[in-house]
Amino acid sequence: MNYLVDLALTALFFGVASTGFFMYFFIPSGIQRGRYLLYMGLTKATWIWIHSRAGILMSILVAAHLILHWKWIIRTTKSFFRKEKCDL
Repeated sequence: MNYLVDLALTALFFGVASTGFFMYFFIPSGIQRGRYLLYMGLTKATWIWIHSRAGILMSILVAAHLILHWKWIIRTTKSFFRKEKCDL
């Protein structure tokens, strides 16, 4: 299960990052500018829709990832703050 969540998170990360960079560098900003023009076969609204939905799915999977690793997070945090004596 963890492998599948991590695999999906990785794919979604690259999807969100690539659509974000593409929109930032190649699609003009503003409401009207480029509204119905096609960019690599998709409209600006479609690029935004893909970017938003991938981001939402990524957020859900980050929550699932944290739930799957919750015991590890607690143990690691406790051991980090535990005081240990060093013999020098």
